[in-house]
Amino acid sequence: MDERIERGTTAMLELRRSTLADGARPVGWKLGFGTPAAFEQLGTDRPLVGFLTDRTGLPDAATVAIGDWTKPTLEPEIAVHLARDVGGGASDEEVQEAIGGLSAAIELVDIHPPPSEPESILAGNIFHRHFVLGPVDHERTTAEGVTGRLVRDGEETARTDDPQAMTGKLAAVVRMAADDLGAAGETLRAGDVIITGSVVPALAVEPGQHVTADLGPLGSVSVTLSA
Repeated sequence: MDERIERGTTAMLELRRSTLADGARPVGWKLGFGTPAAFEQLGTDRPLVGFLTDRTGLPDAATVAIGDWTKPTLEPEIAVHLARDVGGGASDEEVQEAIGGLSAAIELVDIHPPPSEPESILAGNIFHRHFVLGPVDHERTTAEGVTGRLVRDGEETARTDDPQAMTGKLAAVVRMAADDLGAAGETLRAGDVIITGSVVPALAVEPGQHVTADLGPLGSVSVTLSA
């Protein structure tokens, strides 16, 4: 493994352990910087892995105060819900069999300071601030037929008919996350949720806006942004 990612993942997991010791409940994991452009920028070849807890989860249609953020950014994502444990060294086929459903998701991040190298990005949990999850579709375990669309204040800002074009195949990116976590002594567990990265370019947002992420057959989730 890239030594920068190894050190950053160790720091991220230390932050996670501290957060859980403080009473937070684990929800799952998040993937970020998984696009070809991000690989080139950071000199990496795989998405970075952060963590999710109940402290940053929001209900659908929540209002979120972002007035004191530096660079608030919203990402529409596909959330993978695991029905089985996935350890390091699993094949794509084994990961696929472990997927128990998918849902629509939003992640809100504050990209500050500007991303420059993977170790510090990981140590800060990849700029994570909040996430929203839609209802789980347990019948759908692949992205086939899933679309992506962002609507801000009633106006469409982005659309895709191939939500894996930016993130990579769902089973493959979950496998890579399992490998990186496994190398650090952690395992993806049944019940974990993994949000897999933005399916369209991330959207810079500001107070006063209402944004909906529409993932086609997975449904939609939304947030209102306030000061």
